[in-house]
Amino acid sequence: MNEADIDADTNDRMLLQRMAAGDRVALATLYHSYHGRLCRFLSRLTRRADVIEEVINDCLWIAWQKAGDFRGDSRVSTWIMGIAYRCGLKALRQRGDEPVEDDNIPEDRMPSIHPDEDRELRDWLSKGLDRLTADQRVVVELVYGVGHTLEDVATIMGCPVGTVKARLFHARVKLRNVLPALAGDSITLKEKVP
Repeated sequence: MNEADIDADTNDRMLLQRMAAGDRVALATLYHSYHGRLCRFLSRLTRRADVIEEVINDCLWIAWQKAGDFRGDSRVSTWIMGIAYRCGLKALRQRGDEPVEDDNIPEDRMPSIHPDEDRELRDWLSKGLDRLTADQRVVVELVYGVGHTLEDVATIMGCPVGTVKARLFHARVKLRNVLPALAGDSITLKEKVP
């Protein structure tokens, strides 16, 4: 963990302590800090903006209720992402486990590649990610989009590290196979992938 991650986690731990004492301003601060990350992460489970917002609210309500129970075994971000993941799976099960595609999600809620990258590349990668299973998309988002370690992802998803590694391996293989076909004539791998 780098110094910025340590500082962020220390700040998040202080917010949880304040939340455990009933500080609603701390909850609002945590909400604003995590909203964008949770939107991007949850967009890998479902494209429905209404479900994403509901899951974020459920997640942070649980964080509010359980703030005093946080043991510190992981980073706060790992704990919150784990809650969001379980809330997301529950919401999908309640709706028949059928993620609904919605192409009208605002750009700020879509996973970010890099601010300098063009829209064409984002669309191309998004189409590739759509070809993965939900578990594979979640692992890719958590590792490459959010920057969690494999151990953090295992904690978030409630599975062994070996399972995370396997999902990541299969996701990369699938992307390696589908991205060239999705690129067509407009994008070549040589131009876009280092």
